[in-house]
Amino acid sequence: MNLPPFLFFRLLADRKLNPGAVVLHAGEGDMDAMLPLFSDARFSALSASLPCLVDADLSKRLSPDLLTALQDANCQIMPEKVLHHSDEQTKPALPPTAQWLTGNWYLAPPVKTSGNQAASRALSLKLLQLVADDADTCEIEAIFRQDPVLAYHLLRLVNSLGVGVGRAVASFSQAILILGRQQLKRWLNLMLFAANRDDYRSAMLMAHVSVRARSMELLAKAGGHDRSVQEHAFMAGMFSLLGILFGMPLVDILNPLKLNDSLRDAVLHRGGELGQLLNAVEKIEQADTAGLTGLLDGMNLSATEHNQLTLESHQWMLGVIHDKQDRRNV
Repeated sequence: MNLPPFLFFRLLADRKLNPGAVVLHAGEGDMDAMLPLFSDARFSALSASLPCLVDADLSKRLSPDLLTALQDANCQIMPEKVLHHSDEQTKPALPPTAQWLTGNWYLAPPVKTSGNQAASRALSLKLLQLVADDADTCEIEAIFRQDPVLAYHLLRLVNSLGVGVGRAVASFSQAILILGRQQLKRWLNLMLFAANRDDYRSAMLMAHVSVRARSMELLAKAGGHDRSVQEHAFMAGMFSLLGILFGMPLVDILNPLKLNDSLRDAVLHRGGELGQLLNAVEKIEQADTAGLTGLLDGMNLSATEHNQLTLESHQWMLGVIHDKQDRRNV
């Protein structure tokens, strides 16, 4: 069997600027080798939660069996004129005929903040520093007591996990006990991307950073790195987007944080093994098949492994952005 192509998922926003669908793209390769992935129950689960669209170019490359597998997984060929592209640095407005929004609009600098938003951002940065410094839990809790929006988003995200318990998490102490300190650090950092209710970029930026951070972690795992490196890979993916979140030079955000040298070098300069992983994830985001091939060959990772981890990272992202209340309101 010939090698499968790299499969890329591009996240689309709906008319409310929330994650609304994914559109599939594929590089060069044997499309029929994609049949096991498209027939996988995990792929069907993703497309059941987030509409899966196939662009016109890809649809022309599908065999009847592949088309049937995608249709069985609730995917559909993307209709014409339903997609609007925006790279503007202002809040996008979709034309009446458009159903989905694509482009880099959510990576634009944030709008000018109000006094309350600036205060919330200052608390967020202080919280980030405490987490990076592995501060005592009581110090972290004190920050949440100062900002109910931050507290709300932490508990909302933690409750959305489920984590096998029969009750919702209602306090910081419960969250720490159930998740463990490392997982709590992860969620505290991800929460920063969702904390600003007035930032029109928040929902898509949250989804984007979730996919990037989880992809970094999965790439590290697939490359045979230990749990510590996997955790640093996740954090590097998350930290790499803080400049976009806060509208500040990344170096200015990281300077107060006492990050280890490898993490800092990866985020600022794409140096070391973590930097190589970050380069690979950025190639995935750009659907850069040529650049990605060379990087993954150096890690001894195949297109099949890439496609599996891409699917898994998007599944994980859905667990971050959707909570039980969201599902009840669907």
